Amino acid sequence: MLKLVIFDCDGVLFDSREANRAYYDHLLAKFGCPPMDGEELDFVHSHNVSDSIAFIFRNHDQVRQEAVDRYRLELDYTPFLKYMVMEPDLPDFLRIIKPRYHTAISTNRTNTMPMLLDIFGLEPWFEQVVTALDPPRPKPAPDGLHMILDNFGLTVDEAIYIGDSTVDLEHTGNVGMELIAFRNPDLAADYHVTSFMEILELPPFQKQGSES
Repeated sequence: MLKLVIFDCDGVLFDSREANRAYYDHLLAKFGCPPMDGEELDFVHSHNVSDSIAFIFRNHDQVRQEAVDRYRLELDYTPFLKYMVMEPDLPDFLRIIKPRYHTAISTNRTNTMPMLLDIFGLEPWFEQVVTALDPPRPKPAPDGLHMILDNFGLTVDEAIYIGDSTVDLEHTGNVGMELIAFRNPDLAADYHVTSFMEILELPPFQKQGSES
């Protein structure tokens, strides 16, 4: 029986594509490099910040990643929040599921995650938040999901993950967890939805209702 719903952040809780574009293009411009192309934008959308920086600066040998890391750790993320768009039906979805299910986040964001949850008023809705800084290895490694399952004392078949990328597919596949693909019909997931409220009609959630 389903007892735990785990969320990705970027592309699920938020449409963050333009925020990612603005943030990483800012880093590139700071070090005299041109903005990202489409492939690079797709990459930073689903990978952790260290891997993303390595990827977008891979052809700029004059820039040391250590220098970029020092700069971005001092950078105020607040100006980029205006580009973040929370999914409109997320608050209603959380209000509906929270009495019945535990909720957690497994994301490749790092130190920006607490600020996002606080500013958008989402912090009370999630019992555990695992970022790329918390487990031994970030997504797509399964470490974050193991941390969450261990925290709640649950097995993999009692949880489901909502994600949108191949990183999420590998993340869940490494532990055998069911995946709901959010607005990505091409992802080889167990279920596909285009909004949060559609999730309530999926078999795992209907089964919970029928056994209540």
